[in-house]
Amino acid sequence: MCYSKTMKNDNDCIKRVSIENVTPSVDDGKFPVKRVTGDRVIVESNIFADAHDALSCDLLYRKKGAFDWERSPMEYLGNDRWQGLFTVDQIGMYVFTVCGWVDGFKTWQRDLLRRIEAGQEISVELRIGAALVSNAAGAAEGPDRKLLLEYAGKMENGARSGQLAAARSTELELIMRRFPPPGSVVTCRKNFPVTVDRKKARFSTWYEVFPRSCSGTEDRHGTFKDLEALLPYIAGMGFDVLYLPPVHPIGRTHRKGPDNTPGAGPEDPGSPWAIGGSEGGHKSIHPQLGTLSDFSRLIDRAAAYDIEIALDIAFQCSPDHPYVSEHPEWFRRRPDGSIQYAENPPKKYQDIYPFDFETPHWRKLARELRSVVFFWIDQGVRIFRVDNPHTKPFRFWEDLIAGVKEKYPEVIFLSEAFTRPAVMYRLAKLGFTQSYTYFAWRNTGRELKDYFTELKRPPVCDFFTPNLWPNTPDILTEYLQTGGRPAFIVRLVLAATLGASYGIYGPAFELCEDRAKEIGSEEYLNSEKYQIRGWNLEDPRSLKDIIARVNRIRKETPALQENRSLRFHEVDNDRLLCFSKNSDDGSDVVMVVVNLDPHHTHGGWVDFFPPGFSGKTERPFQMHDLLGGSRFLWTGGRNYVELNPSVVPAHIFRVRRRIRTERDFDYYM
Repeated sequence: MCYSKTMKNDNDCIKRVSIENVTPSVDDGKFPVKRVTGDRVIVESNIFADAHDALSCDLLYRKKGAFDWERSPMEYLGNDRWQGLFTVDQIGMYVFTVCGWVDGFKTWQRDLLRRIEAGQEISVELRIGAALVSNAAGAAEGPDRKLLLEYAGKMENGARSGQLAAARSTELELIMRRFPPPGSVVTCRKNFPVTVDRKKARFSTWYEVFPRSCSGTEDRHGTFKDLEALLPYIAGMGFDVLYLPPVHPIGRTHRKGPDNTPGAGPEDPGSPWAIGGSEGGHKSIHPQLGTLSDFSRLIDRAAAYDIEIALDIAFQCSPDHPYVSEHPEWFRRRPDGSIQYAENPPKKYQDIYPFDFETPHWRKLARELRSVVFFWIDQGVRIFRVDNPHTKPFRFWEDLIAGVKEKYPEVIFLSEAFTRPAVMYRLAKLGFTQSYTYFAWRNTGRELKDYFTELKRPPVCDFFTPNLWPNTPDILTEYLQTGGRPAFIVRLVLAATLGASYGIYGPAFELCEDRAKEIGSEEYLNSEKYQIRGWNLEDPRSLKDIIARVNRIRKETPALQENRSLRFHEVDNDRLLCFSKNSDDGSDVVMVVVNLDPHHTHGGWVDFFPPGFSGKTERPFQMHDLLGGSRFLWTGGRNYVELNPSVVPAHIFRVRRRIRTERDFDYYM
């Protein structure tokens, strides 16, 4: 419940207005609602009073740091529910609240019309109305005061036709609502925060690559300059975020060999997540990748292709990290005096030491880790993918992200928290811009419908922004292992259309890498986490062309650049998944049908009506398959679709409605 308070100039009178259930809000305003620039924030609330008097309500909003509130009238929706909206056009923090008051003039105006319709005498009522207007004039100044006094005079002394015209004046009604009686306005006691990010916070297309595997051969360690040479390839597929695993020096103590085996050979590169060595730590570059100057050049060259570099933040150390010797108090000791390495039983990561945030020295540790983020911001990085944030304290992330956003509100943080839903959601509430999801493990139609219905509903959609990944260096699902090339296309289309932001780990994805370390495992055989790979980017089986087509569709289709309009549609075959999205104004409508079975052809009858079509219409509408190029003419709300996964396992339809021109022939918009 939103408790209420009066505005300033409170008189000693009973406050009759109650305000409840203000939306959007996250945990009743404890955490910010998330939006991006250009969004409309649609605010609703139950606002009511005793008896039958009419109410007026306003939405109040302002940018953080502004002194004065902006006001916007709220519209009555019915059943005591009111709605207002405002547009956020700047990055940063906004706040809003709502207020309402018993509107004596609106009540009088409503009842006057009823009396006129009933043929009753209204002379006294007109004098009452004139008094209400005169009283409002006492609180007004300048032209408003003059106009109100003129209306009061007309209502009390003019001819009957003039009196009625004044009483019914819309102009007078609008002026009167700006001057409610002192002390009558009741305002919600809470200010509800809204975090506004740049548009890439919602709509982005990520490509993950290991720079050390960019030389084209397993015999040579790749460099940032090698990665530069791949920028046209990455841009050609339509990606706008290039995510790099840790680029820091890698420790040698307990370095892991191929497929995470203990005891690496002298030429084994180790895991990039075992950060730190004699060459430096979290603020250093692996010498085989290049220098800080090379990294800065990579950022600039990527920007020329409209690509931003996202850097991995992994707050953990190898045994050789300078922190281990310089700050042993930041690590947990075992009874034998050794430092506790990372474990996720039965998995052991002897090459990684986690930080101990329960150390009495945690404040100094937190300051140092915060300085790591600011160091890379100073190098030009504005997007960070954060490794395992759920293994660090919530307070640490809340303070760190708030400190960064205060100075650099354009920074984006992606949370890699594959953990319990409540923990994932809490991290999002605390400030993480985007979040990994359970998408990789949702395969059936029912699983996908249930999960994405949860994500698109308030309050989840107001704080949790999904970023969908069909694969990562840690995740090779059974579906991809067994489904062949069609399975990769299915998961590509689902990720790219169900979510406004998605990413792939490449080149493993476009080359359909499906070899697992062992049966029942989701780990890759010859995992790139532990060895250099030489990828054949010219492999004729590559999905690069279809990836480019899908990403081009996304960039040209406003409906696919948001998540809230997602709707699922019934199909009489559970192997087919059908859903649609539309732009805010309804001008762009996309409907997607996917065959979830990568092995067999499936067909079924789809129930779908475009927005604006009634369930009884027989008007045809054109379905333009943006993926395959075909065009189909659909009639009514039930049409047949068949998809062969060996050809293309999905349709991405743009709905084109028929219109009739002055020349009396049809074409489609």
